[in-house]
Amino acid sequence: MFNLDELKEKALEAVNKKALFGEDVDLNTFDRTFVPHKYLAEKELCSLPDDEQSRLLMSGLDVTGKGRGGTYFQKDTTVVHCNSMETGIEVIPVREALEKYDWVQEYFWKLVPVDQDKYTASAFLDLHDGYVIRALPGSKSVYPIQACLYIDKEGLQQNVHNLIIAEEGSELHIITGCATSPGLKRGVHVGISEFFVKKNAKLSFTMIHNWAEEMAVRPRSVARVEEGAVFINNYICMKPVSSIQMYPTTHLVEENATAMFYSIIVGSPGSHFDIGGRIFLKKPGCRAEIVQRAISNGGHIINRGHLIGEAPNIKAHLECKGLLLKGGIIDSIPQLEGHVEGVEMSHEAAVGKIAQEEIYYLMSRGLTEEQATSTIVRGFLSVDIKGLPPQLKAEIDRAVDTSNKDVM
Repeated sequence: MFNLDELKEKALEAVNKKALFGEDVDLNTFDRTFVPHKYLAEKELCSLPDDEQSRLLMSGLDVTGKGRGGTYFQKDTTVVHCNSMETGIEVIPVREALEKYDWVQEYFWKLVPVDQDKYTASAFLDLHDGYVIRALPGSKSVYPIQACLYIDKEGLQQNVHNLIIAEEGSELHIITGCATSPGLKRGVHVGISEFFVKKNAKLSFTMIHNWAEEMAVRPRSVARVEEGAVFINNYICMKPVSSIQMYPTTHLVEENATAMFYSIIVGSPGSHFDIGGRIFLKKPGCRAEIVQRAISNGGHIINRGHLIGEAPNIKAHLECKGLLLKGGIIDSIPQLEGHVEGVEMSHEAAVGKIAQEEIYYLMSRGLTEEQATSTIVRGFLSVDIKGLPPQLKAEIDRAVDTSNKDVM
């Protein structure tokens, strides 16, 4: 039952509630007023300045739409482009969807608690927009849907709420980028995302962050995965940022549901990451995997991983690996929680530096020291993400490759 007044009451009670993890951010120092922008037709997207197009491309959004099945592009608080070119795939701004379609209320604020902390409360009370991406029953997306949440105004707090729904038997691939304009320095992004993966559906969701160095980022996401469904959640952040705190949670609520989290993080000097992943395996036959790769160039990275087995005949694995290149701190916090007999759960965690003998070996094969180090780093960041369409895999590889030089 959708009760707007009840949600508002809960949100108001939580406006000063600090998050359980991560650095606190004073939201009162940021602007949340609406920023108007012109709607851009497809041809107008291609006329954006080259430096802006480059920022968008490094966040996964190709203004030409080549190899994409649809686009959602929000600049500051305004939707500047939204379309779908795939039969059976809907892409709609969330504010518009709430006004036009009663079914959207079945999903809005159903998984993420509106009073979880002051970030969720602010996202409800000062909602700008966000997207609804929905695959209709049995539909298969040939190309990924691309979405970008872009901040151009200095000092803005951008509040978005996204609903991603893969109906029964459907297949949906999304690549979403979050970025700032080339000259922007400071802002806050608060993003609420709720995922619904229905029976025998498959959803892959890849998020690439390309923020400014003084950005604070507070995503809040929860997924619900039904019988025989698969949810793949990929996260890449290889650019400097002030502070990111996120702890995506997935509930495998029916038998033989699967969830896989993969993350690639590079922490630059002054950056603070508190990154987590939590999966509840509630029914027999459920499977889960969390794989995290982190490199510190002087930043502070906290990697949290939590697997909760609540039924027999479940399998889950957690892998946290960190590489220290130029100082900084990496904290790996793996946690396994078994509630019944018959659970099969494992984890491995390691933090270290590049072995000098590996560098010497590659140098003996003709590489310079810089090339050898880059090769080792590239191999460390290579994560085998199963089941992705070629276009999406290529996009992840491109993001790693174009950012690898900055790691060095």
